[in-house]
Amino acid sequence: MARDYYEILGVSKSADKKEIKKAYRKLAMKYHPDRNPGDKSAEIKFKEAAEAYDVLSDEQKKSRYDQFGHAGVNGQQGFGGAGGMNMEDIFSQFGDIFGGGGFDSFFSGRGGGGRRATGQRGTNLRVKISLDLNDIANGVTKKIKVKKQVKCNTCNGSGAKDSSSVKTCSTCQGHGQVRQIRTTFLGQMQTTTTCPSCNGSGSTITASCSDCKGEGKNYGEETIEVKIPAGVSDGMQLSLRGKGNAGAQGGPAGDLLIRIEEKEHDQLTRDGSNLIHELYINFADAALGTSIEVPTINGKVKIKVPAGTQSGKMFRLKGKGLPSVEGYGIGDQLIHINIWTPKSLTREEKDLMEKLKSMKNFDPKPSKNDKGFFDKMKDYFN
Repeated sequence: MARDYYEILGVSKSADKKEIKKAYRKLAMKYHPDRNPGDKSAEIKFKEAAEAYDVLSDEQKKSRYDQFGHAGVNGQQGFGGAGGMNMEDIFSQFGDIFGGGGFDSFFSGRGGGGRRATGQRGTNLRVKISLDLNDIANGVTKKIKVKKQVKCNTCNGSGAKDSSSVKTCSTCQGHGQVRQIRTTFLGQMQTTTTCPSCNGSGSTITASCSDCKGEGKNYGEETIEVKIPAGVSDGMQLSLRGKGNAGAQGGPAGDLLIRIEEKEHDQLTRDGSNLIHELYINFADAALGTSIEVPTINGKVKIKVPAGTQSGKMFRLKGKGLPSVEGYGIGDQLIHINIWTPKSLTREEKDLMEKLKSMKNFDPKPSKNDKGFFDKMKDYFN
């Protein structure tokens, strides 16, 4: 079971960005691979802290996590879970919290010159996916075609004509970063910044790829498989890391942001994880009782309407609603009874109604147990 992100960082849910950043920096320093060579336990804790920071430092992800737990950010955090995280992604994404110098400013064991950066990151893409209630109830996998910038096949995204057209940057000597030592009132301080000559790639291109003109990407199309968990709702946003536009000259791709649109059902109305069906019956069935089929998300079921049922009566079908996106159970389906009053009557029907309304049993005699509509709704939703 995934650990709570607040517990991992050792902060409360009310912690602000500054506290979250400080807590992550402390853990990252403690469990950094250079300080714990060969220690798998430290590596796991380092990755856990990075994953927690990835979610809690992002307002949208944090909001979804606070509301839905791990299910709300499932597949959205940038590393896909601590077990499959990539160290290079962690260093590239969160190195800035160490004062611009990445981890290299604090640890001298990373090759002296630091980790080579890549080209410019690609932009994010946004798409909409429409789902019906059946998709939402069961979860669904959708294949979508996305027109976007894709990596150039000719140069494999490097932007260079060939391998001999790529040379080590003379400014940073291939490290992608340059170091400067400044003297302050606290003494000498070392800072590391992205190389201005190669923009952090560590290399320069002397001859560009003829296909992509040195960009490392072309306009194309990709078919992407999107796994949508059960219980999502209208307006919820999912994120697929690295499925957006390709980056320039070997840079990482952006993300694909997927907004959920919920199609309206013709017989069921959603209220959270519950479903509501408006059932109309005639006066005779309400008075005498009847059995009637009603629609549910998984097909029709027959319910018994007892004799003397009043308009506004609510019946509950346990477990016939929608699953929680957090995985905490399944909602119910509520059947709201409406007694249909005909708008026009034949002479025979009018005569029959005249006889009925004069009979004592047809005088309204509500008891204390006959609650109003709003009181009934409170009973069912509390």
